[in-house]
Amino acid sequence: MMRIDAHQHFWQLAARAGSWPPPSLAAIHRDFAPAHLAPLLAAHGIAGTVLVQSLPTAADTDYLLALAAKTSFIRAVVGWTDWLAPDAPANIARLASQAKLKGLRPMLQDLDDDQWIANPALAPALAAMVEHGLRLDALVLPRHLPALLQCARAYPQLAIVIDHAAKPPIADAGFGTWRADMALLAALPNVHCKLSGLVTEARPGWNVDDLRPYAAHVLDVFGSRRVIWGSDWPVVDLAGGYAAWLAASEALLAHLGQEDRDDIFGRNACRFYGLE
Repeated sequence: MMRIDAHQHFWQLAARAGSWPPPSLAAIHRDFAPAHLAPLLAAHGIAGTVLVQSLPTAADTDYLLALAAKTSFIRAVVGWTDWLAPDAPANIARLASQAKLKGLRPMLQDLDDDQWIANPALAPALAAMVEHGLRLDALVLPRHLPALLQCARAYPQLAIVIDHAAKPPIADAGFGTWRADMALLAALPNVHCKLSGLVTEARPGWNVDDLRPYAAHVLDVFGSRRVIWGSDWPVVDLAGGYAAWLAASEALLAHLGQEDRDDIFGRNACRFYGLE
């Protein structure tokens, strides 16, 4: 089985001009580059990764694409663009011409407008994404899910993946509207979900049972063919690290057959992002 880590980041603090992560997050307040991740991939049998933006600038996307061009294990890049810019369709076409650019991600969790993704003014940009076969990574919190549902219904040809299972309220051991809203999104065949980022939503000292109800719901509504595993490295270092999250993921999926586990740990990422 070829395993793919479908969600990881690289960054240089000097290029972020004080943007996240803050110094208070000491474990990740430093530069992260391919040389730092390569040993972890080798240790855990991960054949390739999807490199995801973490800064809403065109310069950051160009930086990630440059890294991908010289790093064989980076199989795909999810970048950023200004969706509301007058030249957004042209910018999206330019980005799509890059072989490893497979998707784009608006950082919805950082926007004041919870309805932003349902804005009709996004139509030219979203249509351009569909035209060029790009995927939409949705970095959302539970409060953004109703607007994401509107978008997903309006663009059934747009492949969408919900990052980090929409960050459910695991630390509170609650569900709120998350469970019902995720089920509505899962009813749409163009929507997928990443099994990633759960440990940073849990309380310190989390255990697998804290995560289990949320992972089980994701598996129940999306099925094993639309769930995609990712590490969220290096952010995962805030809550146990790569090995601990991978071990937890294996425990959460242990009840599934080998084919289903192979899908979640690799094949679904290959299908969704069009990886060779």
